[in-house]
Amino acid sequence: MPRERPQLRRETGGNAANGTIRIGSATTMIDRSSRPRILVGTTNPHKVVELGALLDGLGCQLVLPTDAGLEGFDVDETGDTLMANAILKAMAFAARAGMPALADDSGLEVDALGGEPGVRSRRYAGDDASDADRIALVLSKLDGVPVGSRTARFRSVIALAEPGRLVGTGTGTVDGVIGDMARGTNGFGYDPIFLMGDRSMAELTPAEKNATSHRSRAVASIRPILEAWLSAQGHVGDDAMPPRT
Repeated sequence: MPRERPQLRRETGGNAANGTIRIGSATTMIDRSSRPRILVGTTNPHKVVELGALLDGLGCQLVLPTDAGLEGFDVDETGDTLMANAILKAMAFAARAGMPALADDSGLEVDALGGEPGVRSRRYAGDDASDADRIALVLSKLDGVPVGSRTARFRSVIALAEPGRLVGTGTGTVDGVIGDMARGTNGFGYDPIFLMGDRSMAELTPAEKNATSHRSRAVASIRPILEAWLSAQGHVGDDAMPPRT
């Protein structure tokens, strides 16, 4: 079964310098003005939407791989850690596009499974498995495990690179529990089985997820590095975002 790839649709509004990326009901603006350009080094359209929202106000121009002539370009995640993969992808996209690139690698760590799926989260059920396949595999391995022993965490690492140079990284983690069934339709990946309190991450609104998720915390972690990099380019962001605690 081919890997699930939700349709990514670009729309243009009244300002021709900007484009809108829409996935379902979620949208993010991709700025095509004269601001400093940073490539979003991912082929996952869900991450494009999340990163666009999380980096709002930074004052940079997010560029899609397709806009940089990288249609079909992807990077094999051969690293042993999320950090290694995030750096690998950021460096590869930056080198290929000839511009700064931001890339992330994220994973689910389940304590009862010895930290699996971990760095293999996307490939846990096979290279061509769907989100549903991966969720089903995790649930089958946790069959009979009591809720008190189903503790888990999402971990995200984000890397910023220029061609030939790593600029910096940021990390973020959020703790939760693996439920006994998939719940919610707002998320992707393992979100439907990752419980935060009485709701799964897939039951959160995009705004709620962006306020609490591992990726939002990784963005908050790397944001000072991004701001310093933008300042070195002679650009100051649209607004200041306080550090997330």
